[in-house]
Amino acid sequence: MIITDTHTHLYSEAFDEDRDQVIQNAIEKGIKRFFVPAIDSAYTASMLALEKSYPDYIYLMMGLHPTHVKENYKEEVQHVEEMLSKHKFYAVGEIGIDLYWDKTFLKEQQEAFKFQIQLAKKHKLPIVIHCREAFNEIFEVLEEEKGNDLYGIFHCFTGDYHQAQRAIGYNMKLGIGGVITFKNGKIDAFLDQIDPEHIVLETDSPYLAPVPYRGKRNESAYVINVLDKLADIYNKSKEEIAEITTANSKVIFGI
Repeated sequence: MIITDTHTHLYSEAFDEDRDQVIQNAIEKGIKRFFVPAIDSAYTASMLALEKSYPDYIYLMMGLHPTHVKENYKEEVQHVEEMLSKHKFYAVGEIGIDLYWDKTFLKEQQEAFKFQIQLAKKHKLPIVIHCREAFNEIFEVLEEEKGNDLYGIFHCFTGDYHQAQRAIGYNMKLGIGGVITFKNGKIDAFLDQIDPEHIVLETDSPYLAPVPYRGKRNESAYVINVLDKLADIYNKSKEEIAEITTANSKVIFGI
């Protein structure tokens, strides 16, 4: 059984004390594929070091996270562009719009999102979308950019059934993580109406740990708890869910 964590920040400072142990724990539980999203240029060196240490397991993305879109965002997206031209990445991400913390840079977030989608198309790569309190704004950009060359993952999907259908309509898989185990997570109310061919597993570690670890540091190994919940929702075995979701990740990432 090969399990894929499609979204894990393993280079995060949260793992500086025990990163190797965290990765080993996950590998022992069958998680053999770790897709690692970018945040901004400050983390590029540590991401490349992580890939060098675990070349058989780590697959990097490149992008500018929406909460890191500031006055200097043009320099940051230029860094993304340069990195994409000289190193192998498997997606442009995580990119998108986040209006939860701050709406100051909405215009810049929209511009950065659109520009990075166009970079993804140029390099024939999927995108990995971060959306927080910004479904309308995200869909507006996706509508402008839609086409066969636009595809990817709607990371940490927390929308309703209709938003899920709309995301799928734009060639997006739904990234399902720890939120599915929360009592107030809401997505478990309709997920059984979504064909599992449209979903992938993720942790977003070190964030959003599933129950029973909620509130603690998340780890890629905890994707097992997400897998268990999905097996219940779909009334399938854990092996089946692992097989389906890993196959879905291969469709997106091409590996």
